[in-house]
Amino acid sequence: MLQPSAAFMSRARPRLVAKWLLGVAVLIVLMVVVGGITRLTESGLSITSWKPISGTLPPLTDAQWQAEFEAYKQIPEYQEINRGMTLAGFKTIFFWEYVHRLLGRVIGLAFALPLAFFAAKRWIPKGYGRRLVALLLLGGLQGAIGWWMVASGLVERTDVSHVRLAVHLSVALLILAGLVWTALDLLQLARNPLSVAAKLKPVAIVALAALGVQIVWGAFTAGLNAGYAFSTWPLMGDEWFPRATPMLGSPVADAVDNPIVVQFIHRWFAFVAAAALVWLAARAVKSGHPRAGVAVILLTGLQISLGVATLTTGVALPVAVAHQANAALLLIAAVWAAHIVGERAAVLRPR
Repeated sequence: MLQPSAAFMSRARPRLVAKWLLGVAVLIVLMVVVGGITRLTESGLSITSWKPISGTLPPLTDAQWQAEFEAYKQIPEYQEINRGMTLAGFKTIFFWEYVHRLLGRVIGLAFALPLAFFAAKRWIPKGYGRRLVALLLLGGLQGAIGWWMVASGLVERTDVSHVRLAVHLSVALLILAGLVWTALDLLQLARNPLSVAAKLKPVAIVALAALGVQIVWGAFTAGLNAGYAFSTWPLMGDEWFPRATPMLGSPVADAVDNPIVVQFIHRWFAFVAAAALVWLAARAVKSGHPRAGVAVILLTGLQISLGVATLTTGVALPVAVAHQANAALLLIAAVWAAHIVGERAAVLRPR
């Protein structure tokens, strides 16, 4: 006598869990945008302490504002760059850093509380609990990385370490990619309870790795203010690469710490990443999902255009923020295409 498969008897609600994950992904995209504004307005060092609980509330009295301002006056950024700043000016930069940190707390709650609820209701499909807990832990680590980044600019530097900034951005986008990939797995499971989770294929690994490298050098560019080095395109001044560039003596040091070299790498590796992404897009189209492929191609073209515009406008705030926001959208599209390429046919599971 036939018996229903356990896959059809489960209390799991994969579509609901997927929608929740996509909602959290939207918040992370917003976080990336606010983080970009925070960086571009030089607001990231305005809060000089890390108070995960009590820091949820902003200063509410004049005395509290003065205390925060006095703490800011002790760090090199104020003493060497912003000496003489008024309290009103301080409140402006404080606003963006506060919103950035508050949004991080909101994302943490938006992930942790529903996760606990879904687990209690047994709505999380079998095999996904550990993955979701891993994402939760990665989110907690991201908060610590954020403070590690800020701390680098409180003692001897007038800004944060560009390497730590790159780590901070990379982990944020890794979490975003993990959320989207998991949501796509769950949506596939909702359509077919016998489906098997997608696998990363070589073309997807190459494309996502290339995009990751480009994003890291984008963070280096932002952290070193390397976008201001040359505002011409495609030449850097009158040359493809300025021969008078002062070098640091080591190829690795120049690639990571030299603003002119970093801008050069970020300019031209973009086309390596673009080629890999187009390859991935073509595979997605060939797999029967043209929308994902078209999305990758369009967002890749837009990203390069925004990158050029960021340079030629002298890093205009709206253009630079759009460039960072589109990087997050491009990552989502690339993960979508990678998931399509890696989807496997449904298999019958033993009862």
